Amino acid sequence: MSTATGAPTASAAATNPQDTIAAPADDGNAATATATSLRTAATTAAPATPKPGGRARAWQLRFAALSLVWGFSFLFIKVGTQGFAPLQVTLGRVVFGALVLLVALAVKRERLPRSARTWAHLTVAAFFLNALPFSLFAYSELTIPSTLAGICNATSPLWGMALSVVALSEDRPTRRRVAGLGLGFLGVLTVLGAWQGFAGTDLTGTVLALGASLCYAIGWIYVRRTLAGVPESHLAMSSAQLLLATAQLAVVTPLFTTAPTSYPIVPLLAVFALGALGTGLAFLIQYGLVAEIGPTTAQMVTYFIPVIATAAGVALLHERLSWNTPVGALIVLAGAALTQSRPRPNRPTAPRAGSTAD
Repeated sequence: MSTATGAPTASAAATNPQDTIAAPADDGNAATATATSLRTAATTAAPATPKPGGRARAWQLRFAALSLVWGFSFLFIKVGTQGFAPLQVTLGRVVFGALVLLVALAVKRERLPRSARTWAHLTVAAFFLNALPFSLFAYSELTIPSTLAGICNATSPLWGMALSVVALSEDRPTRRRVAGLGLGFLGVLTVLGAWQGFAGTDLTGTVLALGASLCYAIGWIYVRRTLAGVPESHLAMSSAQLLLATAQLAVVTPLFTTAPTSYPIVPLLAVFALGALGTGLAFLIQYGLVAEIGPTTAQMVTYFIPVIATAAGVALLHERLSWNTPVGALIVLAGAALTQSRPRPNRPTAPRAGSTAD
């Protein structure tokens, strides 16, 4: 989960990639979208029933807030890259996101993981779930609109389904999931206007955004195979992962960029919002939703992210929107929904009149 978009971290990815919130959760924001611990996943296997009254309304408000934050993350990336290099935007994002989680960790008096093995696997997870995809999304938005980046993020469940069939022996393709995979990639071709020879679309930027979504799927599967059963909490695992992503980017960024000569206020605020809200705070909201209403309902946020990203890009950044973009996005989301669907168990039929039940 998110996903993400859009915010993925390690612990819940160790369950099933199709059961996590893709990234989100964004994209982007899958940044910490998969950060639901295995212990929580076990206790929330059946969706929780919200309490009546104000409590029920409270989760709906938080669901809406999470959708908005992750949806706007693509706009924040676009604005941030107008003042800073893509790697600098990504570094600022993980720094601010990690600070939020570390504050929450201190308030709850929890500790970071102690196992060297856990830290080693989290290093790989941080690369595939945070450092690399966040950077690819930032670079992609140098040449493609934020609306297209948000739609590309929605392909993450499709990549997850395709890779899990190959890498996870317990996952077997069903007709419904294969149909969803084909439908989803048909939607991608529709978004890109394949019948026009991809005219008007920057293929490099689009490939970078699709590659970012692929990274989430790779990271989810890696974590599922290596970190299943860890005793640490979701918050401790997520904080450690973002710290490792920060360290990775802190080494790479100075090698490929020069220090900013100025700090324009609007791009700086965008980077702060991207990290503190779209990565740190969004994870805390998302985890609370999973614990309260269950992963099945909570993961529906995935389908609102590209809609909000598109609306924000068109309304605030005045990005052009041709007919094939929203149509293709709907096809992508329909395909993603099919890949994540599960067949309903057969209900016992009532015995016919005059018959004897076994």
